[in-house]
Amino acid sequence: EGVDIVFLPSEKDIYPDGFQTYVELKNLPNHLCGLSRPVFFRGITSVVSKLFNIVKPHYAVFGKKDYQQFLVIKQMVRDLNFDIEIVGAPIVREKDGLAMSSRNSYLNPEQRIHALSLYRSLTRAREILQTGEKISSKIINEATAIIKSYPDTEIDYIKICDPENLCDMEIIDRPALMALAVKVGKTRLIDNMILTAQVDSLKSEG
Repeated sequence: EGVDIVFLPSEKDIYPDGFQTYVELKNLPNHLCGLSRPVFFRGITSVVSKLFNIVKPHYAVFGKKDYQQFLVIKQMVRDLNFDIEIVGAPIVREKDGLAMSSRNSYLNPEQRIHALSLYRSLTRAREILQTGEKISSKIINEATAIIKSYPDTEIDYIKICDPENLCDMEIIDRPALMALAVKVGKTRLIDNMILTAQVDSLKSEG
């Protein structure tokens, strides 16, 4: 809706018989979703690089709900000298805070309520940080308790990490990415938020 042209190649167009070349990053895929889906990002970078070569866009927009994918694509474009500007689109949320996703359609009404645990754990983490608590493990423990208080939820990961390289941060002394993946029923959902400590509290310790 609202577009002029749609490029919709078949699987055989992208992966013809005899195809054997893949694009793979060394470090960024080894965090967050990559821990439980070890070859997922190899598929993403390979197919996106092919699409870039075919379409030759000036700009490509990737949503920041899948923050890791956004970083991986940015790194690939930089490393391989694609003449493309990668634009990160902010997370779009429902009125109650649930991150919009096609996967939400798989949730029944009860699971839809349980899915709010992701956003509520993120906002609670932000609140705790603003009180002066900067130890990541304590904030993660609080977020874990919130999600586990909802039925039919299973945590894949909850991480607080550097938003540039996705390495874990033990202390939040600069802007940090809090990212999580949770199964609600059989539906795997992801969400994230940038956490920023109060400037005054950081200055007082400097």
